[in-house]
Amino acid sequence: MEFLLPDHFLSLPRPDVNVGTAPGVPDTSTLAAHDFDVDTRTGFMPPQAPLTSLPAQWVAWEDVLADAAHGKLKLGSRVDLDEEDRELSECWRGRVRKLSILPTEDLYKSELLLRRAHHVLSWIMHFYIHTLPPSHDILIPSPITIPLLRICDQLQLPPVLTYSDDVLYNWYIGNADPSDPSPSPTIENLRCITLFTGTRDEEEFYLASARIELRGVEALELMRMTMDEAFVGDSIAFRRITSYLNAMVTVIADMTKLLLQVREGCDPIVFYNEIRPWFKGADSGEKKWVFEGLDEHPDILEPVELSGPSAGQSSLVHALDIFLGVDQYSHSPALTGRAPSTSSSQTDYTIQRSFLSRMQTYMPRHHRAFLRHLSSNPRPLRTLVSSHSDSYPELLEAYNASVKALKKFRDAHMRIVALYIIGPSRKALVKPEDDDKKPYFEEGEEEKSVVARPLKGTGGTDLVRFLKGVRDQTAGAVMSTPVAHELS
Repeated sequence: MEFLLPDHFLSLPRPDVNVGTAPGVPDTSTLAAHDFDVDTRTGFMPPQAPLTSLPAQWVAWEDVLADAAHGKLKLGSRVDLDEEDRELSECWRGRVRKLSILPTEDLYKSELLLRRAHHVLSWIMHFYIHTLPPSHDILIPSPITIPLLRICDQLQLPPVLTYSDDVLYNWYIGNADPSDPSPSPTIENLRCITLFTGTRDEEEFYLASARIELRGVEALELMRMTMDEAFVGDSIAFRRITSYLNAMVTVIADMTKLLLQVREGCDPIVFYNEIRPWFKGADSGEKKWVFEGLDEHPDILEPVELSGPSAGQSSLVHALDIFLGVDQYSHSPALTGRAPSTSSSQTDYTIQRSFLSRMQTYMPRHHRAFLRHLSSNPRPLRTLVSSHSDSYPELLEAYNASVKALKKFRDAHMRIVALYIIGPSRKALVKPEDDDKKPYFEEGEEEKSVVARPLKGTGGTDLVRFLKGVRDQTAGAVMSTPVAHELS
């Protein structure tokens, strides 16, 4: 952590969230005293590469993760497993069960250490669960359960892989210039730290999102400048806001291109069969995840949020929704991503919240604080545009163009879902002799298939119901052009 300045908030003493902050010490757990961990150069991604290993005290975790990643462990659900594959996986899981329950208190002093620990333990847990034979109960051993849940209590995150584990904090700089002591991440120079499959396809899948995050940095700056001008609120300010919104259209269009470029590096069949199953959380599976050891630790609560990583956990896209005022549509409580339920179980509260609102629980809490701050803006952009659309029609036009660009981004996401999930799932139902007789979709058929097949996302949603609903609600946020009234 030598690369951080001494007065950077992540270098300051970090209080235990259960104890509180010592007198005179900045509260770095909430960032109320400093900022929201949003960098002007890299946005929601850290400006320096995340830690790639924990100190020696926790080397046992690092070792079992490295052995899993480099040992080519295979999904337990694969039909082509041989006895050697099964023995290799069981031997590795046996090592996990024999781990000591390592103390976590020394991790609490550092946000960077906690992030790395969450990353390592969550990846170990997903390796453990998804190498199990499908017939086995999912019992997560206490050497993982206890430290992971204690770390999650500090980070205020669920004990499961998240978007930040796979994307925000899972990169290093490849081919770094040795003369640059502190290189910054760019769209061109990123590589991934941890992979389930070791394939370039998996790496490109994560990096596609990382590149979108980096391109979105300009969008965050445009938001800031827009809010500054909204405070002034004169004719010059409205002209500037119009230009910022037109620039926003370009940024979102570039993000859309980067999203679609995932097709150049990640094969849909490889993704669906070999990569995607590793992400699944308890919400998208058939069996309950049992966290062992909780009986001996009554102070640790059993987790209820166990969705897997999802693009819906990107703070950047949430920020765009909030800034444009689209969140009142895209985050509608009706958009749970699940079929209506008449159950009255304890976890029904998760169904009553919109999926996107629930996904904020899976974001780094500093980024959640940023979104709350953005939501509390006393001069919301949508209200400003609505109030002045008569006098500044070009402002309304630029605002609507931004909303339409965001809708096109979600159209592109639907296309990726059709290609990477709906298509391969349909292909899996085709008899081998018919395998090459028809493409995934005839021209224009994506929408029909998307509606027809109720597939679960890794976040536990009725995947397509949710995506189509959010896309359509975003389109509904476009504001009507005022009608000129004739003089009587």
